[in-house]
Amino acid sequence: MHYSLSKNPDIALPDQQELHFFDDEQLFSRRPADYEQLHNHFRPRDAGKINGECTPSYLYWPTAMERISEYNPKIKLIILLRNPIDRAFAHWNMQRFKGREQLDFLDALKQEPERTAQSLSVEARRFSYLARGFYSEQLDRVFKFFPQEQVKIIKFEEFRDEKQRALDSIFDFLGARLIKGIRDKDRNVVPYERSMTDEERKYLHRIFKPEITKLERMLEWDCSDWR
Repeated sequence: MHYSLSKNPDIALPDQQELHFFDDEQLFSRRPADYEQLHNHFRPRDAGKINGECTPSYLYWPTAMERISEYNPKIKLIILLRNPIDRAFAHWNMQRFKGREQLDFLDALKQEPERTAQSLSVEARRFSYLARGFYSEQLDRVFKFFPQEQVKIIKFEEFRDEKQRALDSIFDFLGARLIKGIRDKDRNVVPYERSMTDEERKYLHRIFKPEITKLERMLEWDCSDWR
């Protein structure tokens, strides 16, 4: 997503991919927040463009949406939702790759409630394999602060498989020109040390089945592929 947005001349992104500005508890421990620390990541010559950034954890972080709304209540949000079963495994694999996770996948899932019990902690950010997949609760928080017309929600699998159609809808939503022929480029690929086992997938399916059904009703989506 970040790469595709960066290829549109009407859109200006910051000097790094994930700023983690609105989910920085230390930065917001003093009010008002120093927004210059956000603005300094953008080039002054891009002031007339559509400015934005891509930090996926804003959706999950409990305090982020209110802070974004306080900064700019008219801001537009693009939310990409992936099958929560696959998302959990990818998250665990990323933490293993970074050397932060020593537990095997099932053990990490079962110990998640204890490890993430302290809200807004480093552990809550790193080990929230299950919690981040309960999208309906997170979207409720989004719609508490933003009207639906300012929010575009896209299924990850459709973005992956029908890239041009998805990008056309995103650029139209943002009011940017439509750009054709943007090639695929994955920026967050890390090697998987192994595949998910049938046991692990069934375990996650039992956990997320009610959530997937709830999300289908909420967004009027068909998520049968997630099952």
